Amino acid sequence: METVRLDRTDSGVVTLTLNRPEKKNAINATMFDELHAVFREVNDSPTDRVLVITGAGDGFCSGADLSDRSRDAGHPLARLHHVGDIALALHRIPKPVIAKVNGVAAGAGMNLALGCDLIVASDTARFTEIFAKRGLSIDFGGSWLLPRLIGMHRAKELAFFADIISAKDAAELGLVNRVVPAAELDRFVADWADRLAAGPPIALALAKRLLSNSFAVSMDEALEAEGMAQSVNLRSEDAAEAIEAFLGKREPKFRGR
Repeated sequence: METVRLDRTDSGVVTLTLNRPEKKNAINATMFDELHAVFREVNDSPTDRVLVITGAGDGFCSGADLSDRSRDAGHPLARLHHVGDIALALHRIPKPVIAKVNGVAAGAGMNLALGCDLIVASDTARFTEIFAKRGLSIDFGGSWLLPRLIGMHRAKELAFFADIISAKDAAELGLVNRVVPAAELDRFVADWADRLAAGPPIALALAKRLLSNSFAVSMDEALEAEGMAQSVNLRSEDAAEAIEAFLGKREPKFRGR
């Protein structure tokens, strides 16, 4: 691919690196298309178990590339529908997705990170919903994600003022899971990714769906969905393997069946 790099391990960890370091990995039209293709590929792959998203160089993603004149082609609403489709493709990946934020995450880049299931940031990372400073309103799913993560008033503060916040402040707000020293970022994320890749794929996918849908359902509906998910798990080979491993005092080997 032209703007992203893909690396896969034998254990099922896929690392997607945004690869425009000279632009702080700003997303141009080509990168939007390539992100869409990768999200669909990982979604459909039976061997990919975990997706890690990061940026090349010293930035995660500085948002949409405003210098990309191909952005001006077609009607703005049609272009934003395409951007929305990409955000949904990320949201719908049934496997765990980790954002490894190694530098600035701005605008669509911040919301790319927020669209992941887990966020690990280096202590040098920075976050901003930069849109208002560019005369724009929030996009790439940020209007849906932010209030669910930090509450409505905090979300409006970040969107209205478009301030840059540190990784430490992002953690205190509840935007990220962990902040680690920059030198330890790769090792920490690799450990999390390997642990998730060794986990039960069916159970993790169902847990992700239950949690992602939780704000849209009643308690009754959530319990019904939990029961249906658990009935699938209980009939799986993975659940039987987990019990055998427990009784045999060994680590289970999950196959996603």
